[in-house]
Amino acid sequence: MSFFLHGVHVPHRKNTADQSAKRISPVKTVTIPMSMHIGAPAKPTVRVGDTVQVGTKIADAVGAVSSPIHASVSGKVTKISDILLSSGNTVPAVIIESDGEMTPDADMQAPVIASREDLLVAMKDSGVVGLGGAGFPTYVKWSADPARMEDLIINGAECEPYITSDSLTMTERADDMEYALRVIMKHFPLKRVIIGIESNKPAAIASMKDMAARIGGVEVCVLPQLYPQGGEKVLVYHTTKKVIPAGKLPIDVGCVVCNCTTIAAIGSYLQTGMPLVEKCITVDGGAVAEPQNLVVPIGTSLEDVFAFCGGLKSTPSKVLYGGPMMGVTVPDLSAPVLKNTNAVIALTEKESRLPKTSACIRCGACTNVCPLGLAPAQILLAYKKKDADMLKALSVESCMLCGCCSFNCPANRPLVQTNSLSKQLLKETKAKETTKHG
Repeated sequence: MSFFLHGVHVPHRKNTADQSAKRISPVKTVTIPMSMHIGAPAKPTVRVGDTVQVGTKIADAVGAVSSPIHASVSGKVTKISDILLSSGNTVPAVIIESDGEMTPDADMQAPVIASREDLLVAMKDSGVVGLGGAGFPTYVKWSADPARMEDLIINGAECEPYITSDSLTMTERADDMEYALRVIMKHFPLKRVIIGIESNKPAAIASMKDMAARIGGVEVCVLPQLYPQGGEKVLVYHTTKKVIPAGKLPIDVGCVVCNCTTIAAIGSYLQTGMPLVEKCITVDGGAVAEPQNLVVPIGTSLEDVFAFCGGLKSTPSKVLYGGPMMGVTVPDLSAPVLKNTNAVIALTEKESRLPKTSACIRCGACTNVCPLGLAPAQILLAYKKKDADMLKALSVESCMLCGCCSFNCPANRPLVQTNSLSKQLLKETKAKETTKHG
């Protein structure tokens, strides 16, 4: 099992670690996509010309895996049109012109939780999804058979460079986390609650230990500084010693994994009835004039975010949602802050320049650091041959795309990029076979 301990030591660059979050000045317009979660896009429930307040529901969840969406500013719906997301998908978005007042919806009230079913309804109504980046609707995760839930693992690892927004949650929103945990622990038969935090976050560790002492039955697990410590399989192993088999989920080994900010968002909703309408994000990178943590309405354009941070010192070569290891590039600066945005990083040309590649030297460095023990060099060869059977045999579908292989490759081979393309190739191959035999 020692292969689960593998990973890499990335530069921390936690430039905003000592900064409290600032609330951004009211923005003129927000663009709120209907797809900010894994699953079916939400269906708009408002029309052009409708007046909304902060927290007004503007879209319903559709299907078994989806999430409702709420207005993040008060004002008027001026447009409903398609926008391009970083995924390459085009989805509808509700555009709201703010009145600058940020008036909360008068109908907001804290839900009454008398049963597990009430809690699940509240989780759904809150619009909360996985806020560490995954975007999986939280209520769906908690809708599994409670008898299978042994351990709640709270992810406070925050192992990506630059990002400090989760650390702020643990130091500044411990009360919200505590409220959520007390309610969850009352209605779910959990055996353990474990908060995993990397050792380079002393303030967050101290805050969570204080909270754990108040609640009782909660353990703070201080983790080594090793990327990708926050990866689901890595985190579960390091906190419980349980191994999630290939193709399985945490619930298959009795675990529920939630990001610390997700827990805080649930706690906030349970106390106030205000759904998820804003996010704390880290804004950093060499092109940013004043890196800082900001609380921003969901749907705020990155252009407005950077403007509040003193603008850009230079034209960024690359702008990312998330960190430099697993983040995704944005189409342009009109792209909005999403529910699962935890950071926006603007990198200079020097910071984002890809190194020159050379031939593989067969050193095995990529396999040595892979948390899942995969063989990226062999995957690359199989992909070049478009050998779907070999890619499947090499378990590329298990790859979490953490980028350790590329980071550690002395030849600078595009290993993680090829793994991503290989996973897509297998999906396309499976779809063709289904069509052929269907």
